[in-house]
Amino acid sequence: MDRSPKTSLEMVEKVDPEARLHAAATFTTPLPESLISLSPEEFADLEKKTRWKIDLRILPMLVFIYILNYLDRNNIATARLAGLEEDIGLKGSEYQTCISILFVGYILMQIPANMFLNKMAKPSLFLAGIMTVWGVISACTGAVNSFGGLMAIRVLLGVVEAGFFPAALFYLSCWYSRKELAVRTSILYSGSLISGAFSGLIGAGITNGMEGTGGLESWRWLFIIEGAITVVTVPFAYFILPNMPHNTSFLSQQEKDIIMWKLRSEVGQDDSDSESSEQGAYKGALMLAFSDPKVWMVTGILSFLVAACGVTNFFPSVVQTLKFNRITTLCLTAPPYLLAVISTFLWARHADKTGERFWHVVSPLFVSLISFIIACSTMNTGARYFSMCIMIPSLYCSFTTILSWMSNCVPRPPMKRAIALALMNCLSNSTSIWNSYLYPSSDGPRYLTAFVCNCAFLLCAILLTVLLRIRLLKLNRRIEDGTMNWEKELGKGNDGSRISPDFRFLY
Repeated sequence: MDRSPKTSLEMVEKVDPEARLHAAATFTTPLPESLISLSPEEFADLEKKTRWKIDLRILPMLVFIYILNYLDRNNIATARLAGLEEDIGLKGSEYQTCISILFVGYILMQIPANMFLNKMAKPSLFLAGIMTVWGVISACTGAVNSFGGLMAIRVLLGVVEAGFFPAALFYLSCWYSRKELAVRTSILYSGSLISGAFSGLIGAGITNGMEGTGGLESWRWLFIIEGAITVVTVPFAYFILPNMPHNTSFLSQQEKDIIMWKLRSEVGQDDSDSESSEQGAYKGALMLAFSDPKVWMVTGILSFLVAACGVTNFFPSVVQTLKFNRITTLCLTAPPYLLAVISTFLWARHADKTGERFWHVVSPLFVSLISFIIACSTMNTGARYFSMCIMIPSLYCSFTTILSWMSNCVPRPPMKRAIALALMNCLSNSTSIWNSYLYPSSDGPRYLTAFVCNCAFLLCAILLTVLLRIRLLKLNRRIEDGTMNWEKELGKGNDGSRISPDFRFLY
């Protein structure tokens, strides 16, 4: 068989459109020795089987960990309905302060955590370690008896949990190509949405079932039980999650080669390249990330969106304004999150299939805008619950697309990508420090101040998305006409000679 690049291109496109990347990049990125002898049909088959293999190994475990992460961080909202404030004597805005204080540590530790993970290159050990600590801290929340005690435990919880989400985003970007990432990011985030859907139901079951058990208030059992579940899960996370593609043991050499080759073929290097490691020096990577306008634009978009997403921290309280009893209220929190799980997956799948990002971010933002307008302009129970049912899915359809957009905008070097992802996540979550003060109980049932502010946040996010699109179009034109400054984008010594001719920023 003639295995010339041209022949391979024609044959691969006929066999599997998804394998087009293989053929297109053959011109600039040589295949590893283990893959040279494969026919286009065999290559496409190996690529598909390897992708499924890593999907089944990584995604279910990450989703489960995120469910636990979300439960341990946000079970305080359910505890509030079960009498937390009254039992430990919280007054005025002290509950809101306890919500906000978590994000101080959460913000400060994200960039150091991701830099450490990139250097360590052993995510299974890293994630298992932080899971153990946050599970213990969460369980200890059941022992607090004062405002000061709750504040201290929330600070510690934020410091430890800071490492998970940006690490998970970076971890996925080390295994998947740019056009595979949005779907996997949405699957990861489904852990948060599933947790949001069932946290109320789980909380209702625990608080009702454990009422008065052992002489403890039911909300204390909520923290103890959910924290203990996290700790018990740690060994599974350690043994199931692989490390990086170049140092994992669960793949064959051929499978490792095809993953690293796909990543290398996009930008000219993969995360294990020695040159990439030199470029990933801390100071240089920090400068690359901080001087890149794309990083700040994506961060700004997500920050305004997270400010609007602050409603999720108080969603049980918002649903409670419909005037149902506690159990019904907790049950009614589930459908909007279940809709979000389905819609975010389908939305992200379409975003990956089309390679389009702008409209997949902006369209849901307009739907969210409408939902907040409805919620604060009518007291009709049906209309308000409808607004809540479209509010959560639309917010998160945009949210998950933005998360993957950062990796699309900052593909290499890996240290720059790790810093950019952590910077995006920590600064966007900084809005949660003050956002909780927009939802005092006295503002119910309309929460007019909060919802009007949310509308303004969404409009700002839309404006920044437009500016980012303009920036990416400008960079793509520079790539096409050969005037792109690759050193400024990818680091010192990178002149673009190893970049695939098909590479473009997704917009």
